[in-house]
Amino acid sequence: MGRVTMARQCPQCSDETMEVFDFHGEEVDECPRCGGLWFERGELDSALSSANNGDDNVQMEQQLYTRLRNYHRDCHACERVLTQQPLLPGHDLEVNACRSCLGVFVDHDCREMIVHSPQLQRDLAELNGDTGVKTWVFQFLSKMPVEFNIKPRTTPWLVYLLVLINVVQYGLEVAYPGWMQWTYDNLTLRPDQVMAGQQLWTLLTNMFIHGSVAHLLGNMYFLYVVGDNLEDVLGRWRFLAIYLACGLVGGVAQVLSDPASDIPILGASGAVAGLFGMYLMWFRHASLTFMLWIFQKKLSPAWFFGIWLVINVIGVVQQGEGVAYWAHIGGFISGLMVGIAWRQRIMDANPVLAMLNHPKLQVLR
Repeated sequence: MGRVTMARQCPQCSDETMEVFDFHGEEVDECPRCGGLWFERGELDSALSSANNGDDNVQMEQQLYTRLRNYHRDCHACERVLTQQPLLPGHDLEVNACRSCLGVFVDHDCREMIVHSPQLQRDLAELNGDTGVKTWVFQFLSKMPVEFNIKPRTTPWLVYLLVLINVVQYGLEVAYPGWMQWTYDNLTLRPDQVMAGQQLWTLLTNMFIHGSVAHLLGNMYFLYVVGDNLEDVLGRWRFLAIYLACGLVGGVAQVLSDPASDIPILGASGAVAGLFGMYLMWFRHASLTFMLWIFQKKLSPAWFFGIWLVINVIGVVQQGEGVAYWAHIGGFISGLMVGIAWRQRIMDANPVLAMLNHPKLQVLR
């Protein structure tokens, strides 16, 4: 049996009468004009506890009544002046609360945000975590960045499989010289042969071959760091298809940069660079640590991959040898294009991810 309430005016629209609305099992008041919601005491916690947000015992209301500043809206239940309160501590998103009757008014734009606020608080705590001594020592010794990002909802089995295939392949090369020679003759990419229409399959197979332990570990580490989140939002088979496609584009770019070259091209760098492009577009809230000598700093993906891209462009300009710079750039651009084209689809399918990209949610770096 629903609650019985008298007709009340919307605190925002003033002259608009609110109507009863079912919000995650709670009958609350909704403004038909602006879409704002009014929660009487206890209704907000009850509704959020019933919503699918990973918390079945939400205690948010008690956090909302520390007076910040008065607002121009009046409480429609007791006509006291509402106060503005942060939806998430430390961020600009706000709701309006009445310290007299303990009611809460939520604007339409914050409706979904407040549903997922318990999960957002947990995620932001992870994102804003301190780098710490262990992180510094790891990066100082390994020269690899540390990622601060939300945990994927699913186990990245495909990423694990790709890492395993690459590691096993390299192990066979080291253990069996004959296998290494056959691999280099038949699976690495040679631009002159591809331009002649020969061994076209090497445009794909080369991304599973590595020339040294450092080459292998670097690519596999970055595949794991950015790949787990991307596999989570894309799904396994779509992730695999895009990974291979980016590697293919990277290989083609390297071939076209020097079509007469007979120097073998190998490594997963082009495919992994494609993941960088998608990660940049979909996980802007994440951080990657950057170390200059002994100084460590958390950077946004835009800054981190921007620096990485500049290094590769410099390599192209200086015509550096031994590194397939055009494969990196080609893979990155292809991944960036996928990231732009699919951004809205990914955000629609992952509402919490979309909220973490909200400009008013501030990530500490």
